[in-house]
Formats: sequence, structure tokens, C-alpha cells
Amino acid sequence: MLLTGYRKEISRPECNHNFQSVNCVAHLDEDVSEALPYLNAVLGGIHYVKEPASVTFKMHGKLIAVHGRMIAVNALKDELEAEKIVQWVKKEINEAWEKRDEIVPCYESEQQPQMMQILKLLPRTNCRMCNEPTCMVFALRMAEGVKEPADCPPLTAEAARALEDYLAGFPSRM
Repeated sequence: MLLTGYRKEISRPECNHNFQSVNCVAHLDEDVSEALPYLNAVLGGIHYVKEPASVTFKMHGKLIAVHGRMIAVNALKDELEAEKIVQWVKKEINEAWEKRDEIVPCYESEQQPQMMQILKLLPRTNCRMCNEPTCMVFALRMAEGVKEPADCPPLTAEAARALEDYLAGFPSRM
């Protein structure tokens, strides 16, 4: 077992202490840097950095960043949810490390949808029917995985199919 324990810090976002969500930083007892390329290969990180090693995942509807000595998770309901996710990440790190002889490490980030490619397929009317101020913002939200083609009412069926086909090429987009 590579990672044996951690110490959690729970906080509210500094920009507004009235937010209902909490953030969690787990300070790791061991340095897991060497395990991160294996974890990236297993979970398909959306962003990988070689030096200093870190990988970011979009899992359980959260962004989870794993660094050598830290796990950070934002927008959590409460401390119980934080504990569940940190425990899950700990388990994944240890499993990836234990099976590292069977895993080809991955030192690259997964490709992400490009906002400009999405924008080209949108009607570009800035109608605001999607609850975004512009089609460009909508395209950005779609690239982030927050919006779907169905969230754009004036989108034609043909354009929606083209967008869905484009987005299907990005497996981590959940």
C-alpha cells in the first residue's frame, strides 16, 4: 500500500462564505507522485502535469486534483461527501500502484472538446434561450461538460447530431 493516510481540511469558498458547498484538501502522509501516471492511465485524467506531477479528473460530478502530497476536491455537499471521495481516490491510487506492472503509465492529458469547434456548430444568435449571455459562453460551458446540445432550443436537429458526434470523441466528458 502506497498511501496509508491523510489529514483533511474542509473550508467554504473564500469568495463567498455563504455558499452551501465546501472544499476539501487532503494532505497525504506519503508522496504519491510516482503513482500519478498510472492513476492517469486508469482513470483518464483530463489534465496531467509532469513537473511537479499532478492529475485532474472529472469524477462523481466533481473536479478532483491529485498532487504528490495532496488531493483537492471542490463543490462538495458536506464533510461526509468529502470523506467518501477522498477514500475513493485513496483506493484508486493504491490499486493503480499495486497493479503498476500491468498498466502502461500515461504522461499526457486527454484531449478536450474545443470551444471554437462547438461554436461553429451553434446558431450564433445570442438568443439567451439557453440561459447563457452569448453563444460563445454556451460553447465554453458545453466544452466543460456543463451544457448539452439539447440545452440550445434554436439548434437544428442536424446541428445537434453534428455536435453530439463531435462530443462523442471525448470519452471523459461526463
